[in-house]
Amino acid sequence: MAQVSVTINGREYSIACDDGQEEHLGKLGEYLDSRVAELAATMGQIGDARLLIMAGLLVSDELADAFADVSEMRDQLGKLQNQAPPPGVEDSEAKTIDGLAQRIEAIAERLEGA
Repeated sequence: MAQVSVTINGREYSIACDDGQEEHLGKLGEYLDSRVAELAATMGQIGDARLLIMAGLLVSDELADAFADVSEMRDQLGKLQNQAPPPGVEDSEAKTIDGLAQRIEAIAERLEGA
């Protein structure tokens, strides 16, 4: 198991992660630190715990919005897949649309696994 050091609000934290996930965890730490920095700039240093809770809630809100967007895309995708291609749409265009649909599904699966 690997160890990664992340800095949040000027404090360093050592976090364990699966081997190979170090870079990803580092990027997540940087993102959380940027959100905490935004809050600290607006509200001042109101304590690490409070800043982290507020940042966690903001990130959770962003994730909820992403899930809602994915759900809406899935609904639209389902409607499109059940329709016959409009007149004049070539096979290559239909394949492109199908490829995009598969990419949306892959993104949705990654979000659901997060």
